[in-house]
Amino acid sequence: MVNTRKKRFVCEACGKAFTQKGTLRVHEKVHTGEKTFVCETSGKVFTTKVSLRKHDRVHTGEKPFSCKTCGKAFTSHRDLRVHERVHTGEKPFSCKTCGKAFSYQNYLRIHDRVHTGEKPFFCKTCGKAFTSNSDLRKHDRVHTGEKPFSCKTCGKAFTRHSVLRVHDRVHTGEKPFVCKTCGKAFSYHNYLRIHDRVHTGEKPFVCKTCGKAFKEKGSLRIHDRVHTGEKPFLCETCGKAFTDKGSLRKHNRVHTGEKLFICETCGKAFTNHGQLRIHDRVHTGEKPFICETCGKAFTNHGQLRIHDRVHTREKPFVCETCGNAFTEKASLRIHDRVHTGEKPFVCETCGKAFTYRSSLRIHDRVHTGEKPFLCKTCGKAFTDKGSLRKHNNRVHAGEKPFSCKTCGKAFTQKSGLCQHDKMHTGEKPFVCKTCGKAFAKRRNLAKHFRLFKSGHVSI
Repeated sequence: MVNTRKKRFVCEACGKAFTQKGTLRVHEKVHTGEKTFVCETSGKVFTTKVSLRKHDRVHTGEKPFSCKTCGKAFTSHRDLRVHERVHTGEKPFSCKTCGKAFSYQNYLRIHDRVHTGEKPFFCKTCGKAFTSNSDLRKHDRVHTGEKPFSCKTCGKAFTRHSVLRVHDRVHTGEKPFVCKTCGKAFSYHNYLRIHDRVHTGEKPFVCKTCGKAFKEKGSLRIHDRVHTGEKPFLCETCGKAFTDKGSLRKHNRVHTGEKLFICETCGKAFTNHGQLRIHDRVHTGEKPFICETCGKAFTNHGQLRIHDRVHTREKPFVCETCGNAFTEKASLRIHDRVHTGEKPFVCETCGKAFTYRSSLRIHDRVHTGEKPFLCKTCGKAFTDKGSLRKHNNRVHAGEKPFSCKTCGKAFTQKSGLCQHDKMHTGEKPFVCKTCGKAFAKRRNLAKHFRLFKSGHVSI
């Protein structure tokens, strides 16, 4: 029923009218500042008895107003009414500048500061200013180190509840942000926004030094260190420095031996996802990096870059000891062992050491008897590809690359030339210990020994 009574009682201070004199009298206290109702617990004073009664619920914990939708309880009807907007979606407070709407007037007041630039809340420690007291309170935790929000699953603590809520998705696997173009899902909205640039091609972050553009600000910040030379991330084990935390994390696995990324096809493990992705191409046969000069294809960009030096003849890695130059750093590192005498690859069967891993692998076949390289012409088997190549060239092709400088006679192997040279020098290094007779070839000494044992030769 609509109240039709005339509002005969008017406030002389502001002109507001009321139907009852008592209501006017209560209202006048707004102007006089009179507060006659005192809380016995806290001493706080109020202008009306109703306000005091509401306040008392702070001490008693009474919450008589419950939400019919979710059951949440409140101390006042007004708080319940405001809460109901969560369910109804009602946003009655609109920004006059940009039209953005809010459920609460306080949110609108804080939002207005975006347009006015007002930041009335200052950090006493560093002087940084904020638009709201809650933002300042959150910022204070940077200085205090307080992290009041802990993950119930792993115990990791956070300064903000919103960050904890996002972190929970690591455990739940929830990815609520989905790309409309390709359907890929993400745990964080920011990741989706960055991913969208893959489709749009947008690279809004540009290097002021070289003009290179990036999809995200973090990538630009890391790139800047190429120009400044800054490497703020140090390995505690070996002291090596890196431009970004990710590279340091990958490097640490060299020391820990940790290999988290496993090939689903063959089970081989890798220290980083990039190496696994490149390795996968061994199984798929994919070679996406093609040489523009000769058309040869490679599984990764690094191999193509090294191959390009075949055409440019560039050899940027120079040995400080002998001046020998190499197309790749790994080759120089291996070559250095010629000077240091280092032989890091040791046979587990006989203990023989080798400079190169490939040499050890070939040597292992002496013990296993494996000869995987077969001659297609005669079927003879060899332990390594180089021996097969020599066999084909010299036995079947008739190649004789070793020539005698004295008489010009040619041989298929260097050992044959060495034996032949002894004919010209007269050298006879193989001596019978029994009779002292000398021979130019080891097999002649062996033949002599057999004859001696059978009685056909006497001293």
